[in-house]
Amino acid sequence: MTEQLIAPEVGRSRTRKEDARLVTGQTNWTDNITLPGLLHVAILRSPMAHARIDRIDVTPSLARPGVIAAFSGRELAAELGSLPCAWQVTEDMVLPDHPPLAVDEVRYAGDPVAVVVARDRYTAADALEDIWVDYTPLPPVLDLEGALAEGSPLVHSGKGTNRCYTWPLASGDYAAARAAADVVVRRRYTQQRLIPNAMEPRAVVAAPVASSGEYTLYSATQIPHIVRIMMSLTTGIPEHKLRVVAPDVGGGFGSKLQVYGEEAIALGLARRLGRPVKWTESRSEGYLATHHGRGQIQDIELAATRDGKLLGLKADILADMGAYLMIITPGTPLLGAFMYPGIYKMDAYSFTCTGVFTTKTPTDAYRGAGRPEATFAIERTMDELAAELGTDPLELRRRNWIQHDEFPYTTIAGLTYDSGNYEAATDRALALFGYDDLRAEQRARHDNADPVRLGIGISTYTEMCGLAPSRILGSLRYAAGGWEAASIRMLPTGKVEVITGTSPHGQGHVTCWSQIAADALGVPFDDVEVMHGDTRVAPQGMDTYGSRSLVIGGVAVHRAAEKVVAKARRVAAHLLEASEDDLEFSGGTFTVKGSPEAHKSIQEIAFATFAGHDLPEGMEPTLNAEHLLDPDNFSYPHGTHLCAVEVDTETGRVRIRSYVCVDDVGRVVNPMIVEGQVHGGVAQGIAQALYEEAVYDDEGNLVSGTMADYLVPAAPDLPDLVTDRTETPATSNPLGVKGVGEAGTIASTPAVVNAVMDALRPLGVRDIRMPCTPERVWQAVKEATK
Repeated sequence: MTEQLIAPEVGRSRTRKEDARLVTGQTNWTDNITLPGLLHVAILRSPMAHARIDRIDVTPSLARPGVIAAFSGRELAAELGSLPCAWQVTEDMVLPDHPPLAVDEVRYAGDPVAVVVARDRYTAADALEDIWVDYTPLPPVLDLEGALAEGSPLVHSGKGTNRCYTWPLASGDYAAARAAADVVVRRRYTQQRLIPNAMEPRAVVAAPVASSGEYTLYSATQIPHIVRIMMSLTTGIPEHKLRVVAPDVGGGFGSKLQVYGEEAIALGLARRLGRPVKWTESRSEGYLATHHGRGQIQDIELAATRDGKLLGLKADILADMGAYLMIITPGTPLLGAFMYPGIYKMDAYSFTCTGVFTTKTPTDAYRGAGRPEATFAIERTMDELAAELGTDPLELRRRNWIQHDEFPYTTIAGLTYDSGNYEAATDRALALFGYDDLRAEQRARHDNADPVRLGIGISTYTEMCGLAPSRILGSLRYAAGGWEAASIRMLPTGKVEVITGTSPHGQGHVTCWSQIAADALGVPFDDVEVMHGDTRVAPQGMDTYGSRSLVIGGVAVHRAAEKVVAKARRVAAHLLEASEDDLEFSGGTFTVKGSPEAHKSIQEIAFATFAGHDLPEGMEPTLNAEHLLDPDNFSYPHGTHLCAVEVDTETGRVRIRSYVCVDDVGRVVNPMIVEGQVHGGVAQGIAQALYEEAVYDDEGNLVSGTMADYLVPAAPDLPDLVTDRTETPATSNPLGVKGVGEAGTIASTPAVVNAVMDALRPLGVRDIRMPCTPERVWQAVKEATK
């Protein structure tokens, strides 16, 4: 026999299968979908942050040619229901109703109040101007601390409070740790609101099938399976009569990890009118209507001995919920609760988060979802403690981090980190960065009173990702589980179909899942087809978010492939008249130990199984298999990011001079895709540090509501990144993989801000609220040196 050698796919930088359609215009975005009789929807939104609706008259809009229907919130209230929140984080959490169209009161600028349905999108949009709405203004609620003060106006008057919940976590005796400390560093940080900017705006198409009472909902979503369940519960459409399809989806970053009112509105209108309808947001509409991210005030205390040993950490968080609780709004800040201690050893930890209602766009998950906030707090405060002690910030970290020979390690927050090597990642980053030379240049610039100061920022991070174990999510009162599903169909000709419950929107699942399946089955990469994003094609799944896809969905593919091979082994043993234990499987071929001339390829086994002429007794004629994976633990990627900035004290301009990141994401399936994820993540973290902020005026109007006012950095605004990896395989899954999708965002923000502060601390600057714009930097320098 001449054995066909197939080079391993896992670890290979394969060009993405998805890209050919993307670059040749053959994609199928939701807004591209056109159906017979399609109508277009436009939504009238409140121009006020808080007001009582006294009257809505949609009748004038009906006189406009081309308008088919128009409705107020009250007219559709019964059939649209209330939007769901899946995470009741405490038993006494305040959970107000959330109508997709406001009925009696609007609670943020952008709250929907009426809809128009027309033959084309432009007529629908124009007809919104014909609708009359009388409002009585109510006081806005904008400040988190003010919202909790006695006598504050209420966002939801019927609830009697603006406090949504208070959620504590404690381990060890922080009061004792604080009393024993030689140094206690206290800092307040503000995590500004951020507005997601996926390349594709949100869009929805709802299509009824009158004869059967079925509906198909096409949505630019990250979570088609969850949308199906929640829309069934919200609208009353039976789940088995509702199909949800996520076509090509152009990015999400958490903003499409949502069950939106527009989805319910589209279904309600399709049901009422008996015709398909489409809604697509404009970019400025999305700034108001798509949920925001972050929005926190963090009060941090870090207690330590004089020689820099950490004793305890205290974090008190005020988290801005916005006006309503969306799918995981209350739980998003709690995803960071377990990560404030980071990679460090200490004796005590106290965490309290208070969720607060405001008259602003609701918040929810945004790339990193709670973990960037936690990493920022601990990494910024480690630098502040180092300054207080007169210690090099890198040396302080070395004294306190978990050593590589201490894994698995259970942290003070209760998580068990399975593997890691912080020393290796840091040493590699230092070698690439030239740390000592930059410190020498920094001292020289300081001695020469150079107005352009050099700063060096450090971020040594880890994160919990692979949002999963169902039992842990249940203990945290989350409504769903964290398992994932994969099926493999071995076709008669030996080709392979992989059906995954994950739903990609730019991550490269089709490519990576093909690589995993090709290796496990011993088939060529191009012989694997991956299907996803359609609840009829892939009926089971928990979708894509929280860097979970590879470590749960990809591993589920691997496990399903193992089941296929096990079935094929049984058939091969029967055909080769050998014991299963005497078979070896390599490169897609079964051979008999000691008799290499006796062999069967998996393609031959696939056809023989399909034919069914000679199968083992009692075996069904199929190699197909599925696997539902519910992991025992999260995965914990880590790394070291180093940033050097030049800060012009005369203008306030910050320029990133060099940026080095060395990440450890376990075993790498596709290095090119990992590079892309790291680059994109770092860009978004830099954006929070230097550029982006959702700004509201005193009346609650979003004044950064367009791309002209909300500064999304472009390629010329970002540095060239030097990237590298160390590899410490995860022990929690057979592939040894960890997540990577959020790592760059989590690590980069504190690295950049620490660099800015390192440059300006000698001038007396103690903090600059993000983003560190030229105006804020200049003002901070002016106040510190006057």
